[in-house]
Amino acid sequence: MNDYSILSLSELNDRIAILRDNIRQLTEQATGSSGAFNEERTAERIEQQQAELDALIKERESRVKK
Repeated sequence: MNDYSILSLSELNDRIAILRDNIRQLTEQATGSSGAFNEERTAERIEQQQAELDALIKERESRVKK
């Protein structure tokens, strides 16, 4: 788990945008790839990216509520 508290709000927003784009690209790649191994690997990468995105959004929301 990363410590996102050290990031500024601007840095959080930038990282969120990057992760959303990464997830979009991975989803596009998944539709174009075939084979169980590729699908499993892509699904794992999407899951990792989504978990980090969720954590960043949670951090951002906690700051906005203050």
